[in-house]
Amino acid sequence: MSAGTDARGAGATPGGLDLVVASLEPWDEVWRRNQHLLAGLLRANPGLRVLLVEPPADPLHDLRRGAPVGRGRRLRAIGPDEGGVEGRLWALRPTKWLPRRVDPWGDGRRARTVRAAARRLGMTHPVLWVNDPAAATLLRATAWPALYDVTDDWLLAPRTPRQAAMVKAHEDVLLERCAEVTVCSPGLAASKGARRPVTLITNGVDVTRYRAPVDRPPTLPDGRCAVYVGTVHPDRMDVGLCVDLARRITQEGVGALVVVGPVLLDAPDVARLEEAGARLLGPRPSDQVPGYLQHADVLVVPHLVDGFTDSLDPLKLYEYLAVGRPVVSTPVAGFRDLGPSSRVRVVEGSGFTAAVVEALRTATGSPGPEPTADLDPVPTWDQRVQEMAEVLSRVAATRAAPTRV
Repeated sequence: MSAGTDARGAGATPGGLDLVVASLEPWDEVWRRNQHLLAGLLRANPGLRVLLVEPPADPLHDLRRGAPVGRGRRLRAIGPDEGGVEGRLWALRPTKWLPRRVDPWGDGRRARTVRAAARRLGMTHPVLWVNDPAAATLLRATAWPALYDVTDDWLLAPRTPRQAAMVKAHEDVLLERCAEVTVCSPGLAASKGARRPVTLITNGVDVTRYRAPVDRPPTLPDGRCAVYVGTVHPDRMDVGLCVDLARRITQEGVGALVVVGPVLLDAPDVARLEEAGARLLGPRPSDQVPGYLQHADVLVVPHLVDGFTDSLDPLKLYEYLAVGRPVVSTPVAGFRDLGPSSRVRVVEGSGFTAAVVEALRTATGSPGPEPTADLDPVPTWDQRVQEMAEVLSRVAATRAAPTRV
């Protein structure tokens, strides 16, 4: 949208594209796949405008897990300091007041809220980008031409039978009705590609930024550090393995386990980790992440290995490779597929802790940026943005004449 034009009633930029993105993550300082791709698309296409629909605030769920209670947020503009997008990006966070079993009409109300926000922005016939399977309700309510970008196989995540059935019902709608389906991993390409054609678009990294030397972050503890950077999610993180690792490192006096990123564990698991000696630093802005990676003595990936994690393409795979520090990982998808590497050691769970302790014991000198000439090439977000732009062009080409929303 051009400068000085009010959002209310504004039409789409001529020749441009309006996107409504139903995201699994909020737009915040911890950048994930959606933010990297959308920021790149916005920079590349001055006619693009985006409404990002964040996952709904769920106060009751927050209370049950002992987490700070989140609140919904009305439609807001994302400033140009967050990606250089020049006033063409908005975010909306609805609120889920009650569980779906008590309030089965909540998804429909949230879909109407999104439609009203799109109407306010003058998005008369947007393309819908679905990352959150629950947005199947929004697709049914609008019939907007849609892309389903699959980043996790939630059908394989531990869920109650009722929750699993709901996810399957949502995904059946998306796989049937979306004009295009993209997937982020070979595992997803195999599983979803068995049902319909899909396009594989893996993740990437801003290689230049991750390899530019930065100072050691002041919140990184003194001494040797085994560092994990990423969201601590119970469906991905092997909490028991992390507790064992933190306790062993502390007992043997070889350093500390440092965790950088949002912690989505229940309060008892957080307490277990902290009692074992893990340092949970919480989320850090994306521009600070390279410093934690560059100054780690060893980078760790203590992930569960199961059907769900086999569907992932971890962002940390690209970020870890970009900085060139030693890595110890469980045999999770992505890392186990690298082949022989002098910097990456893939170890079964039973030997993981010992391998990390050994890496800390044998670490020499002060960690810091590696000479870039010695590092292997890593896929970049610029490449992935171009691939996604081609898919979105195909979706946009399916649009009929604009209609009222």
